[in-house]
Amino acid sequence: VLHSVVALIECLEFRYVRWKGLMKSEITMPTAKKWPNSVALSTIIVLLDQSSKIYFNSNYQYGEVIEVIPGFFGFTLLYNPGAAFNLLYNAGGWQNCFLSAVALAVSAWLGWGLRRNCFCGLMRLSVVFIIGGALGNVIDRILHGHVIDFIQLHYYGRWSLPVFNLADLFICMGATLMVLDSLRQSRV
Repeated sequence: VLHSVVALIECLEFRYVRWKGLMKSEITMPTAKKWPNSVALSTIIVLLDQSSKIYFNSNYQYGEVIEVIPGFFGFTLLYNPGAAFNLLYNAGGWQNCFLSAVALAVSAWLGWGLRRNCFCGLMRLSVVFIIGGALGNVIDRILHGHVIDFIQLHYYGRWSLPVFNLADLFICMGATLMVLDSLRQSRV
């Protein structure tokens, strides 16, 4: 996360310095050849997430458990009115507006950075994953007042991860790629 903030600030500083050195008539918008691809991938992530939620919400009963790989992986339909790992689940409803506003603000900020070509490589992909996942969960909060979760990983009753969805998976993959890119950048 820190690396993405630094990259965005460096991008803005570069553009400001470049702007100060040019006459106004010479200034052109930066080319954003990768921008349409980023938007397309984020849109695909949102569509995959929403279609999977529609499928599970219409074909499963709340709390129903279907073991796909016994003792390890299954599906169960749960509703999460709170944040990640069900934090703030009983906060009275204000959390939906707050979490949606935060997700939209972060997505807009990251999208603005993508549009300005401030990210490249793994960092660009991580930002696209985070935007797609965040928007997928915002849609749930707006339409249902909660997030629909259905993926369950556990180990024979000894431990279990909180139930999650594809949007959560993409957010986690994006955060992981962001950390990996930051570690890679620190070695260079």
